[in-house]
Amino acid sequence: MARRAVLFDLGGVLFGPSLQHFLGSCERDCALPRNFLRKVMFAGGSDSPYAKVMRGQITLSQLFSEMEEGCRQHATTCGITLPDTFSVARAFEEMAAKGTVNAPLLQAARVLRRNGFKTCVLTNNWVDDSAGRLFTATLMNLLHRHFDLVIESCRLGMQKPDPEIYTYALDALQVKPQEVILLDDIGENLKPAQEMGMATVLVRDTETVLKELEELSGVQLLNQQEPLPTACDPSNVTHGYVPIRHGVQLHFVEMGQGPVVCLCHGFPESWLSWRFQIPALVDAGFRVIALEMKGYGESTAPLDIKEYSQEQICKDLVVFLDKLGIPQTVLVGHDWGGAVVWNMALFYPERVRAVASLNTPYRPPDPFVDIVEKMKSIPTFDYQFYFQEPGVAEAELERDIGRTLKVLIRSTRREDRLPITFDFHRVQERGGLLVGFPENPPASQILHGPELQYYIQCFQKSGFSGPLNWYRNMGPNWRWALSAKDRKITMPALMVTAGKDVVLHPSMSKGMEEWIPQLHREHIEECGHWTQMERPTVLNRILVEWLEGLPQDSPLPPVSRL
Repeated sequence: MARRAVLFDLGGVLFGPSLQHFLGSCERDCALPRNFLRKVMFAGGSDSPYAKVMRGQITLSQLFSEMEEGCRQHATTCGITLPDTFSVARAFEEMAAKGTVNAPLLQAARVLRRNGFKTCVLTNNWVDDSAGRLFTATLMNLLHRHFDLVIESCRLGMQKPDPEIYTYALDALQVKPQEVILLDDIGENLKPAQEMGMATVLVRDTETVLKELEELSGVQLLNQQEPLPTACDPSNVTHGYVPIRHGVQLHFVEMGQGPVVCLCHGFPESWLSWRFQIPALVDAGFRVIALEMKGYGESTAPLDIKEYSQEQICKDLVVFLDKLGIPQTVLVGHDWGGAVVWNMALFYPERVRAVASLNTPYRPPDPFVDIVEKMKSIPTFDYQFYFQEPGVAEAELERDIGRTLKVLIRSTRREDRLPITFDFHRVQERGGLLVGFPENPPASQILHGPELQYYIQCFQKSGFSGPLNWYRNMGPNWRWALSAKDRKITMPALMVTAGKDVVLHPSMSKGMEEWIPQLHREHIEECGHWTQMERPTVLNRILVEWLEGLPQDSPLPPVSRL
């Protein structure tokens, strides 16, 4: 029978070192005999402090009290004097401070999940009401994001190695024992699972575990050069709607707690283009807001072309931040979203803590060259003139939305290319953007399955008029930019270029440092236009490292407390 579910223990497997390690450290620091704390914790068998806290009969702070009383009694019996500074809670505090998530095993769980396996954390755990309970909350929150199911003994009144908890997990996952692999660092916890017919792995070192897990699952877990990060699912995130003014509403997705990072997508995309970045930024300690830009999906798509000028888009974004009570945010944009975040940094710098753009460079406007003439001089921008006449490009792109997206949104990998190369030159002359492409192309490697269907549904709802109207404001955008042509962008900034982007080529970003003194650059050579989807692992590392390196948020001024 094929295996299709993997159960991971927490302490000593996904998180380590285990509690036993920190109990031992506490014993050494307090000059106590080896296993002194363990004996007290497990004294009483099924009525021991350990058994009671794992079944949820008592809380963690009650465990501390019971154990400290037990330690005093045991010390008296053994003729030992406990130091004045002795504290059972210290071992748990040290575990929170020094323990780490096992990143390779967490990554393996992600890969298994993407390969159709159900993944579950099955852990003996406590109800944490201690002063350090935020640590437990943060850890469990992370696990819930990355696993299909998290089962804690304290919520059920049963614990490993009781057979009942394994039966509960099987029922919850709707699998048979022969379909399951269990990982645990305690041999006693594996025995009931083995007797039920599960495959088991005794966890000692990570590399050996990954080898065994790879053999049992048939999924490659070792030597993956760039495995995909966890992606968020539209049905498992919080959706919000902000009324900007009469007839204009912006849809967004929100996750996490911490400094705010707002993500702004481009054409023809969706907030879902950030699906790989959202969990990674949340894991790094940020509150992430992924906007669905005006004209797209569940955000409104006004008919008036002027609604899509950069000036109006930025005014709307300021109202959006005001109505969410966000005085300042980090802005990250891609494609047209990149233009928005640069303009926000220029025109509303007080609202921008830092700014990052993917692919889209910043260039101040040239007052001596009309923008239309300048754009016409760049052959790869010919498609933008095809977009100018309302109704023309809409008819082509809306005729078969699935085909449109499958042609446009593809990676630059050889195996993902269509029989003909995308050519942005002479689009008007050819009579369309998609002319010559297959009528039923295969889905791309970076947008397929449920994600592609979500995109299709979004454009079925909104159509392409709103997104195309962004291109129909060349003159207004240029004139607005001229009013700030001598300004500089002075906050911390990040520019990520992609070597294989044929429209927004890295060479276009040359000289940005003159206008952005604090510019930090990153470059991804083997990457095309769709950076967030094509190279998500590399991009996540770039974004998290840059964000973590930003100056700390200033405290809110007293006026905020009025």
